[in-house]
Amino acid sequence: MHSVIIVHSVSHALRAEKILQAAGLTCKLIPVPRHISSDCGVCVRIRREDEEAAHAALQQAGLEIVGIYPV
Repeated sequence: MHSVIIVHSVSHALRAEKILQAAGLTCKLIPVPRHISSDCGVCVRIRREDEEAAHAALQQAGLEIVGIYPV
C-alpha cells in the first residue's frame, strides 16, 4: 500500500523527493489524485509504512507539507 505527500508546489515536490531519497526512503513523483486535491499537479508517493520516517525527514529539512494521504 502507498501514501501520497501533498505539497504546495511542484518545486516543493521536487525538493521533497530529494530529501526522502537522501533519507534512504523509496519515493516517486506522481500526479496528484484528483479526489485528494487539484492545487499542485505533482505529489510524492511513498510506501505507507514509511509515513512517519518521511514526515520526520521533511520536517527536519523545514519543508512544509499539506498532508499525507493513503491511496
